[in-house]
Amino acid sequence: MRREKKNQIIRVLAERIRGIILNEGIDFATLQEIRLREGQPLVIRCDGEEKLFAHIVTREELRETMEYIANYSLYAYEEEMKQGFLTIDGGHRVGISGKIIPDGGHVRNFQYISSINIRICHEVKGCADRLFPEVLENGRLCHTLIISPPGRGKTTLLRDMVRQISDGNAYLAGQNVGVVDERSEIGGCYQGVAQNQVGKRTDILDNCPKAEGLMMLIRSMSPQVVAVDEIGTAQDVEAVSYAMHCGAIMLATVHGTSLEEIREKPFLKRFWEGHDFKRYVVMKGSGKTGEIEGIYDDRGNRICCGN
Repeated sequence: MRREKKNQIIRVLAERIRGIILNEGIDFATLQEIRLREGQPLVIRCDGEEKLFAHIVTREELRETMEYIANYSLYAYEEEMKQGFLTIDGGHRVGISGKIIPDGGHVRNFQYISSINIRICHEVKGCADRLFPEVLENGRLCHTLIISPPGRGKTTLLRDMVRQISDGNAYLAGQNVGVVDERSEIGGCYQGVAQNQVGKRTDILDNCPKAEGLMMLIRSMSPQVVAVDEIGTAQDVEAVSYAMHCGAIMLATVHGTSLEEIREKPFLKRFWEGHDFKRYVVMKGSGKTGEIEGIYDDRGNRICCGN
């Protein structure tokens, strides 16, 4: 599996970038990001640590990399590119930025691509094991919000929760799970097929806005549990609240550094004041990726220390 992941990443890189990465002897099991910015040093991130190379990325290397990513047919990926990212084989996400072509207040396409960020998809089966005794009450799963700074493993944790709930584990029988995967990071769908293991009872709406997707899932798929990554807008909050009050158990993540910060965010305050989420999982902002600072109940009481 490690070799397969390595091949999935290496084959989309420009030839010279590919050689630099291979010569470095990087452990692809801990590789998180490869960043290419025109006129700037090549940057990688492994297990939370950033490394800058002497090599300066050229426009030609960006063009060559995009050709490999899109199989020499950027036109075929035009709709995905409007969202600012593409998903490649293996579920790895490629973020892009540069000069856009606007169309009536929306993004029509990119005219120039000046930055590429390849985020390597990691599955860590069992990383959610220790959560389950703490996110259950009387044998029933609680509405749970995972709080984490960017890049600390919240999506990996959420994905493993989805997988275990869908397949069943020692604490729960398997349940129907609906996932709204707006950025294609939970399922990592490639050509409509999830590349990550999200369980046999899971239905995914890929590349779908959270607010719209939650409504669709609740009305059409009757999920017992729904999961979304990165609540970020007032519309997201409304949709999450709707799903919770329709009887589905909600699993969600949000960017943040502490429970106190979440309490003060205007669009999240309603959840705190209404005691809607019964569990808050706070991830550490430093140290090893995936470490948990603590698990709290809806009154802010710490019920479990981190790992």
